[in-house]
Amino acid sequence: MTCWLNVVVATPAYSAVAGPLTYRSELPLVPGTLVRVPLNKREVLGVVWEVLPDSGGLPEAQTRNIAGALEGLAPLPVSWRALVSFTASYYQRSLGEVALAALPPQLRELTGVQLARRLKRPTEDTSCDVGTTNLIALSTGQICALAEFDAESLEKQRPALLFGATGSGKTEVYLRVAAQVLAQDRDAQVLVMVPEINLTPQLQARFEARFAHLGKERVVSLHSGLSPAQRLKSWLAAHSGKARLVLGTRMAVLASMPRLRLIVVDEEHDPSYKQQEGARYSARDLAVYRGRLESDATAPCRVLLGSATPSLESWQATITGRYQRLTMDERIGAGPDSGGLPVVRGVDMTHQPRHCVIAPPLLEAITQRIARGEQSLVFLNRRGYAPVLACHDCGWKSECPHCSAYRVFHKIDRTLRCHHCGFTERVPRACPSCGNIDIAPVGRGTERLEEHLAELLAGTVRPDGSPVRIARIDADTTRLKGALESQLASVHAREVDVLVGTQMIAKGHDFRHITLVAAINPDGALFSSDFRAPERLFSLLMQAAGRAGRDARHSQASEMWVQTFHPQHPLFAALKTHDYPKFAAQQLEERHAAAMSPFGFSALVRAEAKTQEVAQGFLNAASTAALAAQLEGHAQVTAYPAVPMTIQRVANIERAQMLMESPSRAALQRFLAAWQPVLFETRKQSDFKSLIRWAIDVDPLAI
Repeated sequence: MTCWLNVVVATPAYSAVAGPLTYRSELPLVPGTLVRVPLNKREVLGVVWEVLPDSGGLPEAQTRNIAGALEGLAPLPVSWRALVSFTASYYQRSLGEVALAALPPQLRELTGVQLARRLKRPTEDTSCDVGTTNLIALSTGQICALAEFDAESLEKQRPALLFGATGSGKTEVYLRVAAQVLAQDRDAQVLVMVPEINLTPQLQARFEARFAHLGKERVVSLHSGLSPAQRLKSWLAAHSGKARLVLGTRMAVLASMPRLRLIVVDEEHDPSYKQQEGARYSARDLAVYRGRLESDATAPCRVLLGSATPSLESWQATITGRYQRLTMDERIGAGPDSGGLPVVRGVDMTHQPRHCVIAPPLLEAITQRIARGEQSLVFLNRRGYAPVLACHDCGWKSECPHCSAYRVFHKIDRTLRCHHCGFTERVPRACPSCGNIDIAPVGRGTERLEEHLAELLAGTVRPDGSPVRIARIDADTTRLKGALESQLASVHAREVDVLVGTQMIAKGHDFRHITLVAAINPDGALFSSDFRAPERLFSLLMQAAGRAGRDARHSQASEMWVQTFHPQHPLFAALKTHDYPKFAAQQLEERHAAAMSPFGFSALVRAEAKTQEVAQGFLNAASTAALAAQLEGHAQVTAYPAVPMTIQRVANIERAQMLMESPSRAALQRFLAAWQPVLFETRKQSDFKSLIRWAIDVDPLAI
């Protein structure tokens, strides 16, 4: 008996083969089954998406048999397939591209025999029914938040936003909610998402310790830092239901978990949840949608978002009532008046000595902390020694020959490195343009700041009489495997007095002995062309401030210093009082007046070509064709002329973008779907033969 199947396979982005392909099978297979199928001259992994009643009129000679099914593996659930379908449709990508990208890479390479062999490997089950004892006492805020979350009526079951100050104990709330869900249902699964890989180990350690009674195989992690074998093992454990708790980054939102009953999104505001390649999905938004898909009348799937500085989209959702808001505004062990949050001190740099990098009052405050045996964190969101190397005689600057950007000077290895294309060269002995040997760095990165602090603090000693110890943590110092963990361990062990770093240390970490945090140069984002820049800056500064005074013994003396040339800016006024609601209200008022997110909806269409003229010409031609065709939804969509991207050339490829805006999300989606064929046809025109690629970014984070 011949069965006809629609199978989705990984097809190139925006190829003509975007939907399922029809195959024959001698065995009856159900939707969700993983199969190996021939595609051109290769054999690839596919997912049975639909069982067809017949061939649909296709001649049998034009169809091919599947090569075989991956036996021993349960079909992918209906809810998972619905999530993938929505993701592909909403973010304007092919179904097979999203479906296969959601599976572990090694699974795509295994044959049925290899997979069967792997599934036969015995796994140690050390689970038991004894739960954790000696739980810490909860604060009043934590008790209220848990009670409100549980009290949500079954009919509503809205996503919940846990708005908690840094250090208020949000992680403990996640742990308690997860424990309750797992205790109520012996088959239930919980997904906990974090924005970045470097935050996963410490959170994983806490969850593994709390749920040790479940057994090692029951708590797994999913992120790109794992080896292919580790990632496959974790995915198989989640798909089979053996893993009760999965911790992961944005990719984990598309993991197959058949009994998912709770999704936690920690630091939900973080831009890392937005994928920037391929299907540019927002894992936070998909988590909310997945919670709805996984719910039924008897077993709801709750979604808990957490942040001290929520995204304005989530905050507005709590104002309109779409999300439940849970508030914890005091730190654990805080005093009755201060809330335990650090005092924010603004330093007006216009009143400081000229060319001053560290203001004298700030330097004195750091010196006092060192003398008391406390730690300080100096935050500058720019790595390298200096952003530019320049010749002041002829005006030469260290421009990248392949990008419209400067190469950053890294003193430690004497290189000029482009952070966009990776092009690296040794620092020239003299100016390549005029031969002047007096070329100098302009501006400062964390590497130069570390060196400058060492000069300023020379002679400063710790309480035991030993010299001050300064360390730097950024993308350059943590390249080697295990480097970040060892450096963080030295900070926790109090082997570091002053820690210099970028945003990778300004959020999520629980430094118990840091009592002073300083932001050196935060003004750049205040006047950015990107409308989200103030939101990101406020969030980053609030998160950085949250690294200070996390130990209750030091919370009353903790401080956040902000060096700025614009101390009267409303952003800093809200920061001084830790008043996120005030800042959010001001930003939402501006967004509403400009019809920007969350009050309007947008998409960016990007094009890459050998020349800027071709890239912009393609976008403008496609827009003109869409207008002429009167596509569905076009009346509610505004298309702006194509412009170069902020960094318009990367690796000798010119980049342009076109902004589409609409007051209606549905109208924008209808227009983009109808526009896809027009984009394909425009691409075929002779004028655009040199076009390399184009892509649609729905709900872009940066414009």
